[in-house]
Amino acid sequence: MCQICSQATHWRAAPRASSRCALDNLTVRSVFVISPDKKIRLIVAYPNVTGRNFAELLRVIDSLQLTTRHPVVTPANWKQGEDVMILNSVSDGQARAIFGDWKSVKPYIRIVPEPR
Repeated sequence: MCQICSQATHWRAAPRASSRCALDNLTVRSVFVISPDKKIRLIVAYPNVTGRNFAELLRVIDSLQLTTRHPVVTPANWKQGEDVMILNSVSDGQARAIFGDWKSVKPYIRIVPEPR
């Protein structure tokens, strides 16, 4: 049941116009991050009832800027200043020339301090 107008609502099927209620008309908040070269780098969609996490959006923008400038990837929950991982497409020889030494957790996980 719709909490506002007491009409039955179904999540699987779109309601007919005659049975729509206020909850059916809620918007979705979307965030788009577009790079200077006009490529969409991130799309996040939030339901109307959920607030946006601006700290997470800023973290993602920091990660996108870093990974655009350097051949690295950022792990989950990464924050600026924390260690990053070298891209798997970078050979050990190339990585040694760019980063010097690194910590290896596994052969494909090479951890280095965040490049400046």
